[in-house]
This record gives sequence, C-alpha cells and structure tokens, in this order.
Amino acid sequence: MKNDIFIQERNIMRVIAGSAKRLQLKTIDGLDTRPTTDRIKETLFNMISHEIADSCFLDLFSGSGAIGIEALSRGAKEAVFVEQNRKAMACIRENLTFTKLAKQSVLLEMDVLSALKRLEGKYQFDYIFMDPPYNHEWEKQVLEFLADTTLLADDGIIIVEASKETDLSYAEELGYSIIKEKMYKTNKHIFLEKE
Repeated sequence: MKNDIFIQERNIMRVIAGSAKRLQLKTIDGLDTRPTTDRIKETLFNMISHEIADSCFLDLFSGSGAIGIEALSRGAKEAVFVEQNRKAMACIRENLTFTKLAKQSVLLEMDVLSALKRLEGKYQFDYIFMDPPYNHEWEKQVLEFLADTTLLADDGIIIVEASKETDLSYAEELGYSIIKEKMYKTNKHIFLEKE
C-alpha cells in the first residue's frame, strides 16, 4: 500500500488552519484525482470559516480527503467521506490517522449515489461539498438526488467544485438558488442552497 501513496511534490498539501494546522497530507499517485490546491482551499474556507464550528460536513468524491479534513481541523463536529476508489480511501484513512481526526469521521467506500441513499434519514449536513471528475455531469446527478432528500439541513449549503465551463443553469428548476460563484484560473466553486 505504501507504494500507492506519496506526498504530492509540486504542491505539497497541508492542513491550513485549526487543530491539524500545517500537517502535510498524502495524496494518490496515478489516479484521475485533482487535489484542490492549498490556495483554492484557503479561499474556500475563508468564505465559510465562521460557520464551520460544530457543523456536519459531507465530502463527496473525497480523493485524499483534504477538504473534509480541513473542515474537521477547523471545528466541524463530524465529517463523512465518500470515495469509491480503494487506494484513495486508504489514503484518506492514513491522513485522518495522521491528523488525529479519525474519531469524528465516517468513511463510505462506495459510489456517491449509493452513499447518499445510505445516509438519507440518518444525517443532515450543514455543508455538502463535491469535487466530481470534471465535465461528466456527475454534479447534476447528485443535485437531482439531493433535491428530494432531507440530507441538506435547512440552512445548509452545497458547494460544487467544477470546471469553468460547467453550467448549472438547471439548478433553479431543481429548487436551488446559486448564492455565490468564485472563479479561479481553471475551475470554480459554486455555492447553492435550497429555495
């Protein structure tokens, strides 16, 4: 397993703030994962940091788990990580053990829609973050599913990390409002809430 995991060399990933501040996270070699850069992660959490404490956080398409781990480090009471790739899930487990955040974590090694079905009726999330592979419309499938569930808390926010070309103009028809969009060089974050 150790050969499958490495610390990302060009852009070493770290926890930015909180109890695990400055700890380096591992990520996966040879997979189609795109770890969110520290700069983008910092910008994201600067926008939501005042509401993270005691929140329940769902990290979909988790990859290395860096986003959910950042939320836990900043005071989220619990984070659920959903990742179907076995090697990526092993990496998440290692990162959670290293950051001493495993006790507040639930790991689901399965596809996202199956995980959402399993979580329905058991959890309500203050934040649902997803970073699916770009330009496959997986975020649309997730938003369609979430529209008819109670998984998002009343004041909860969904954050989609997507390519700049991703069009979420259909979101309103599903019952969402886009409350914010933050553009970066090659991608963006879209913040949604239920109307």
